[in-house]
Amino acid sequence: MVSIPTFAQHKMYKSEFGFKSENDSFLATGQDRYYTNGLFISFRSALNPKSQPDSNNFTKKIIEYSFGQSLYNAQSGAVPNISFVDRPFAGYLYGAVALQYLSSKEVSKKFKVEIGTIGPNAYGFEIQDLIHQTFGFYDLDGWQYQVNNELGLKLEADLLYNTYQSTNQKTDISIPVKATLGNIYTGLSAGVLLRTGNINPLYHSVATQSNVSTFQEKGVKDQEFYFFLKPLLNFVAYDATISGGLFNDDKGPVTFDSKPLIFSQELGVAFAKNRWTIDFSLIFRTKETKTMLHAHKYGCFDLYYRF
Repeated sequence: MVSIPTFAQHKMYKSEFGFKSENDSFLATGQDRYYTNGLFISFRSALNPKSQPDSNNFTKKIIEYSFGQSLYNAQSGAVPNISFVDRPFAGYLYGAVALQYLSSKEVSKKFKVEIGTIGPNAYGFEIQDLIHQTFGFYDLDGWQYQVNNELGLKLEADLLYNTYQSTNQKTDISIPVKATLGNIYTGLSAGVLLRTGNINPLYHSVATQSNVSTFQEKGVKDQEFYFFLKPLLNFVAYDATISGGLFNDDKGPVTFDSKPLIFSQELGVAFAKNRWTIDFSLIFRTKETKTMLHAHKYGCFDLYYRF
């Protein structure tokens, strides 16, 4: 008798396409305020390495192209007059390209360049009005007070590295750090990412949006399903959706100063198998300005298909 060893290998897909949707209506509380809607479409593709990587020591590269829009309200999308605007109406429309490096040591580094615009050129009113008309929501009133137009450039560096993993490989803790520089947004955030369940290494996980590859990676499961918790402390140096365009003398009818420190808490569930990734989370954020009447919360839904 001859014994032949076999090794399980996960199915590889080089590219991925999908979207992220963020909206406070996902909480089914009837609120429609502050960060009211975000839609982001992404295409990612793993880059071919120059030579076959060592399965124990490698760096994977992924290029990403994305397009998105974020919409911001006051305490409601319909206010009686300008005195009720406790957070400026604003839209942000952008296109971006990013390059991500993921190592076998479970470190992810992502660098992104983003070009976009705030103000009427971001079509915030038009898109929100389309949503409200389509689903029979109330009529909008307040976008006449939105921030003025300004083109923007944003540079972003995103780091995530694993600091702890349980002996049964069911729970790990990572440290996310993000630095952003630009006239639309400048800030720094840091926190903790806790995952528990059937988790994959950070170099092939929903957590890093890195489920595409051109070579076999060690220790990757065919299915990933886990719960996660992600508290973050955000230092805000400038936010043009609150304070208006950095280089504009006339920033808009009503603008405010951002609070320098904002705390956010995200909790959710993530699933990936074969060609699909699905995850859902709830995000809770403290007030972004002293004028805001409420803290804020919203939901986030992701859906991606690999090929």
